[in-house]
Amino acid sequence: MNMKEKIIAIAKENQADAVGFAPISRFDENDPVFKIMPETKTVICLVFRTLRGMYRGIEEGTTYYQYSTMAVENLEETVMPGAALRVANYIETEGYTALPQRRHQIIMAEKDSTNPEVLHDLIYRDRPEENQMNFIDSAVKCGVGEKSLHGVLLTDEFGPMVRYCFVLTDAEIEPDEVIKPHLCDGCGDCVKACPGHAISKDGYVDVWQCATYYKGASGIRNPFMNPDAFPDLDDRLAIIAGEADLSPERAKEILAKIAFYPPVGQSYCASMCGRLCDIDCYVHLEKKGVLKRSFATEFRKREKWSFDISDYDVIKK
Repeated sequence: MNMKEKIIAIAKENQADAVGFAPISRFDENDPVFKIMPETKTVICLVFRTLRGMYRGIEEGTTYYQYSTMAVENLEETVMPGAALRVANYIETEGYTALPQRRHQIIMAEKDSTNPEVLHDLIYRDRPEENQMNFIDSAVKCGVGEKSLHGVLLTDEFGPMVRYCFVLTDAEIEPDEVIKPHLCDGCGDCVKACPGHAISKDGYVDVWQCATYYKGASGIRNPFMNPDAFPDLDDRLAIIAGEADLSPERAKEILAKIAFYPPVGQSYCASMCGRLCDIDCYVHLEKKGVLKRSFATEFRKREKWSFDISDYDVIKK
């Protein structure tokens, strides 16, 4: 078993579902990878599925914490770091340097950005951009998938239902080919699915708009919102309907008023929007029959539900 085969074996023994390798020649000389570890010769991407079952409570509109605790927190904070460390340990046992790279959920490179998955007021901003890997770009270069219209990684087996991390090393390892895009057909289901209209037709995601509706500002999709939500906001009906165009400052004001589900460990928020962009993308790919992994039943078993928000016109005093 050569070094590449051993790395793949170790990763999969530790719950990785796919592993990809990219030579450093695929990265532009100004890429953050060169600032993080200038001696990097190979970038290794470890991909982990997020179980379909973790989306079921969201799909049915019943329980929401399973996705944030098991599909996000547990993977990001336990499973993925453990796998990356074991791969790195093996590489260093072989005499090479290995540096695991995972997302730091509360550090942002951009001054005016945010991460919808965590509490916005705990995020550190103004960090040097060169200290942050471009995760989606690096994953594509490693040959594990393609970039969707709404900017997430699509894989042949699991569609957008994945998370991933990296190991940088100065070992030269045989690379994998970059995958020719073939899954995303630009259908726009991700754009139409967002209850907060945070995704433009060309795929640009307004992260503050996304964060506000991720946490539950939509009365159309939030089963825990009362008809008298946001009583002190003049544009409450536009917010509840997902029709408000929110600046970062306005989004922060609304986020401060949202408390439908408590945050879990590491300040992860429940996805009250239900990750509909990813779910509807997955449903589309499944119906097209392009995913290599099949299940006994289709993911969407009933018509997608939504609420009539006419009751929100009257504020209960």
